[in-house]
Amino acid sequence: MPKSLYWTRTDVPGAEHALVDDRRGLAVKGVALAVDPIAYTCQYELSTDEAWRTGRLELTVEGSGWRRTLRLERAAGRWRAATGEQGDLDSVLRAGGHPGAGLPGTEDPDSLESALDVDVSGNPLFNTLPIRRLGLLTAAPGTTYEVTVAWVLLPGLEVIPAEQSYTALGGGRVRFESEGFTAEIDVDADGYVTRYPGLASRP
Repeated sequence: MPKSLYWTRTDVPGAEHALVDDRRGLAVKGVALAVDPIAYTCQYELSTDEAWRTGRLELTVEGSGWRRTLRLERAAGRWRAATGEQGDLDSVLRAGGHPGAGLPGTEDPDSLESALDVDVSGNPLFNTLPIRRLGLLTAAPGTTYEVTVAWVLLPGLEVIPAEQSYTALGGGRVRFESEGFTAEIDVDADGYVTRYPGLASRP
């Protein structure tokens, strides 16, 4: 893998490290650590086609006494999800005063039909997917795209459709909006996040 990217979380103690090959689309092996809502480690592998449309995402998330896995694939315009679980994440969450995480995967893959990208909560690497796929690095300032993503919630690996908006601002900055949340994200010349206010930054 020709690139190594590292982010430090700025909202909670945590970090993400990704090994990236973007010569023909994107292939990534990454690991993310965080302590919110409970301490967990997330390992993931991601691959896209040459147009940066996601084809496969595999994740393994584990903590003390539990482990969950998710394989999310898109083929012929449809998403498929395969999951696994060991231990009882929900009991660990409730013991820490948090609500349960629900089941991993999705009960309705058809709800993801219009999604060409995936997003993983708390992981800035995944913002690059629509930024590169839509050509926002060279788009005129003010250019806006509305997208649906397959949003993977950590640590439980539940997958839900999410509506997001990306606007080119010029000067290596993109505005991200989703469900009332807005952030102006700084990216490098390849579209990878360098600073995501309130979430993460790269050294």
